[in-house]
Amino acid sequence: MTACRRLASVLAAALALAASAEAGAGWSASSGSQGFCDRSAALSVQAQDRLLRFAAVVRAELASAGDDVALISRSGLDLSRFRIRHSHAAIAWRSETGAWTARQLYYACDEGRPRLYDQGIAGFVMATDDTTHGYVSIVAMPARAATRLRRAALDTPRALRLLSGTYSASAFAFGLRYQNCNQWVVELLAAAWSDAGDRADSRGIAQDWLKGAGYLPQPVRVSHWQLFASIFVPLVHVDDHPEHDRFALGLHISLPGAIETFVRDRFPDSERIEICHDERQIVVHRGWTPASDGCRPMPGDRVIALGV
Repeated sequence: MTACRRLASVLAAALALAASAEAGAGWSASSGSQGFCDRSAALSVQAQDRLLRFAAVVRAELASAGDDVALISRSGLDLSRFRIRHSHAAIAWRSETGAWTARQLYYACDEGRPRLYDQGIAGFVMATDDTTHGYVSIVAMPARAATRLRRAALDTPRALRLLSGTYSASAFAFGLRYQNCNQWVVELLAAAWSDAGDRADSRGIAQDWLKGAGYLPQPVRVSHWQLFASIFVPLVHVDDHPEHDRFALGLHISLPGAIETFVRDRFPDSERIEICHDERQIVVHRGWTPASDGCRPMPGDRVIALGV
């Protein structure tokens, strides 16, 4: 079972094909989607210790955010070439016992379809292709928004009604043919916050509400070669994107950054925390400005040494 949290991997693989450079371990044009379903790699003791300590800080920051639900996003592969830091979003929620869980969409390889998946924060953090550097972003919303979001996220039948049967990492943000991980998250926000009631559980109605509410994914800039490479990359499709977007080489894909901006615009008193790590330290950065590249602390950041 490999989550569609591998969005970063499949997008990077499309770029790799176009650039004739290796980006996805074990992938070949003949391997089909299964090439992305067996990407788990053994972690060294040092890497496990680093990621577990990082996850503990993430859980502590979630707990201090002041509510029982938050938007959480993490990095995966290095997508700086696309100017993307966080590739995968989920809804983090706290149980009555105090345990934090990330509810998210994942791609079930055995079944060949998307599913919903509840994952502990340590597993969420460890689902990355770079154990030496990582970023996690938390957005805590005001109580009026958080209460409705928690209710919608944990209403499993309702959440499942927003789940598409067909997955594409590069799904058009306002299309119904496919769905990616982040698209399910933002459509769940629509179901939680609109006044349409159960009708908002329809993906089309949720997307219409998002358009009217000002949700605006920024285009991911691609090249002709990357569009061509998508033909050969499993779980990446561009045929759902409007023709003018493909001609302009700008694909409107739901990504965590746009979702965070939408939450902030709708609820200006929302708060954001970004936590990052390298091999030496963890940095906790508060505010809507991004943490520094390379996880270098800035004035006001909290630094936690990891040791050697």
